[in-house]
Amino acid sequence: MKKIVVSIIMIAIATFAIAQDASLIKKSSIAFKFSFLDFKKTNQTEGLTTTTPSLGLQYIQGISNHFDFMSNLDFASLKYPYYTSLNVDKATENKLYSALDINLNYKFLTDDHSVVPYITAGIGVSSDNFSLYHAYAPVGGGLQIKANKGSFINLMTTYRAEVSELTKMHFSYGVSYSIPLKGKEKKAIMLPPVTVQSDGDNDGVIDSEDLCPNQSGTVKYRGCPIPDTDNDGVNDDNDKCPNIVGTIKYNGCPVPDTDKDGLSDDEDKCPTVSGLSRYGGCPIPDTDHDGINDEEDKCPALAGIVANNGCADVQPILDQASNDLKFETGKVYLTKKVLAGLDVLVAMMNENSNVVIDISGHTDNTGAERINKKLSHERASVVYNYLVKKGINKARLTKDGFAATRPIADNATKVGRAKNRRVDMLARY
Repeated sequence: MKKIVVSIIMIAIATFAIAQDASLIKKSSIAFKFSFLDFKKTNQTEGLTTTTPSLGLQYIQGISNHFDFMSNLDFASLKYPYYTSLNVDKATENKLYSALDINLNYKFLTDDHSVVPYITAGIGVSSDNFSLYHAYAPVGGGLQIKANKGSFINLMTTYRAEVSELTKMHFSYGVSYSIPLKGKEKKAIMLPPVTVQSDGDNDGVIDSEDLCPNQSGTVKYRGCPIPDTDNDGVNDDNDKCPNIVGTIKYNGCPVPDTDKDGLSDDEDKCPTVSGLSRYGGCPIPDTDHDGINDEEDKCPALAGIVANNGCADVQPILDQASNDLKFETGKVYLTKKVLAGLDVLVAMMNENSNVVIDISGHTDNTGAERINKKLSHERASVVYNYLVKKGINKARLTKDGFAATRPIADNATKVGRAKNRRVDMLARY
C-alpha cells in the first residue's frame, strides 16, 4: 500500500512539472479547504456518526483553457467504518484520517467567466492513523466562482469509489478558497529598435514593392489579388477556361454540350445523345419500338410497319373476313355462322383503336341498276350493323353501295356473278 502512496505522489510531482513547462492558463495556486466526509453506515458504525468534518489543502494548476490539475490533501478525526466481512477490529476511538488524491478537472467554460461548472476524476489513497491504507477513485463535479485577483471559490462534490479491499466508499462535500502563487517576475530585456517596413494590407508584400498596397494580395501577383480575367467568379489560378466566362461547378468553364444538340448538359436528359429541346435533349421517342418515331407514327403505342405509317397491317384480316361475305341472288342476309366470323375483325379493331373501316356492298349485273344500288347498300348495312352491335364506334365505320360498278369477276359466268355478290372492307388510319 505504501508503494501506491509513493506512486501517487510521484505522478502528482510529474504532472506539476509538466504543467510548469506548458503554456498555462490558470496560475498555480494553493487553496484552503473545508469539507464533510459522508460514509455509508455498516454494522461496525451503528450508533456512530458517519458524517465527519475535514480540513485540508488543495493545489491547483491550469493545463489548458478547459483542463486543470488539482491535488487534494484532507485530514479528519474519525473511526473508519470498515466492512464487517474484513475482520478488522471495530474502532473504539477517533484516529487521524488523512487522504491524498490527484484529479483532472474538465471546465465547461473558460476562467474568464464568473461561474464555471466542471467535472472531475482521479485517483487517491487514504490512511487510518498511517497503519492501514485505502485506495479510492474520486469522481464528481463542482462550480468554480471567480473571486478577487486570480482567486477562486470552489464548491465540489465527489463520490469516492472503492479501489482496494479495505476501502469504504463515501462522499466528500467541500468548499475551498484558492490563492495564486506569484513567481518572481522576469525583467524585460531591452532590445535595440528594429526598423519595420510598412505593409499596410498585411499581405506579406511591403508597400514599396506592392502594386496593390491598399488591397490584400499574394506574392505571386506582387501584392495584388489573384486576377479573374473573365469575371466569372473563379480566379485564374483555379479557372480552367480563364478567358471564357464559365461556372464554379465546371472550374470556370461554360456548361458543356457533350452531344452538340444545342442543349447544355445540365438541362439535357440525354447528354451523350443528340436530341431535341422539346424532348429534354433526347431523340424523338419510338414508344412501340417499331422503327418509326412517335411524331411520324400514327399508331405510336402499337408496333406497325412503315407502309402503314407505323400502324399494324390489318388489311389481310379484312380480306380474309370478306371472303365469306357472299350473298345469294337478290338477297341481303347472311347466316349467323358467317357473321360470327366477323368477331375476329371486332377483336382487331379493339386492339387498333385508330383503324377506320370502309364497308362497300356490291351486286352482279343482273337486274335493274336502281334495284342493285339499293341492294348493295343493304348488303353493306348488314356488316355495318353487326360491327356496331358488337361495340365498334360508328365513327370508325363507313358504308356505301356500288351496285355492279366494281366487279371482281366475269359477270358472264355463274361463278363470276357469285363472286361479285359480296361485301368488301378497306382499312384506313
